[in-house]
Amino acid sequence: MSLPLNTPAHTPQAFEVDRYNMVEQQIRPWNVSDPDILALLGRMHREDFVPAAYRNLAFSDLEIPLREGSAGEGPAMLAPKVEARIVHDLHVQPHESVLEIGTGSGFMAALLGQRARQVLTLEIDADLALQARQRLEASGATNVVVRAVDGAQGAAADGPFDVIVLSGSVAVVPKALLEQLKPGGRLFAVVGDEPMMRATIVTRGDTGFTTSQPWDTVVPRLQNFAEPSHFAF
Repeated sequence: MSLPLNTPAHTPQAFEVDRYNMVEQQIRPWNVSDPDILALLGRMHREDFVPAAYRNLAFSDLEIPLREGSAGEGPAMLAPKVEARIVHDLHVQPHESVLEIGTGSGFMAALLGQRARQVLTLEIDADLALQARQRLEASGATNVVVRAVDGAQGAAADGPFDVIVLSGSVAVVPKALLEQLKPGGRLFAVVGDEPMMRATIVTRGDTGFTTSQPWDTVVPRLQNFAEPSHFAF
């Protein structure tokens, strides 16, 4: 899918209208009912986390490429309703620590930072990590740390974590990341293969893990996570 570039710049008033419509027409109908989450999405400047060429599309119901001319492939900013539903379903609390894998634009980390005590977000692409760090600093997110590393193995030395968010899809939930959850901790990942992927929340209990898959979506793959063989003998 090709996206329009260099369209006439929005006015601040137009962005506010788009932001309101995003919340009311995309996010609220997608079973995001928590008034605090809706208020958060209504005040966060998502347009400041979008590449300049796509800024006018910041509130559209689509994934936005993080590199110009890469629509349909490469890293992308998740659709607004997907970001909102992830934050909504994880019930992040003010005392909790969060690990995100796949920083991308930095917007998910910014949302999580508004809910949690601290956020560590890992990005394999050094250029994207730098851009996200700059955007987060400009937004005033003082409790979010961006680290330019391969996040496939998580960050055991910094854990354990209350919440782990994989901001992209994987074939299976990595066991190494589950071991980095605190008791009561939750891990979110989109699991499966196109055209069918499931939003998956794994909660660590005292004696094991429980899993729920409350909704379906399709999002880009995270790099360097295991891909089980599909060959049959």
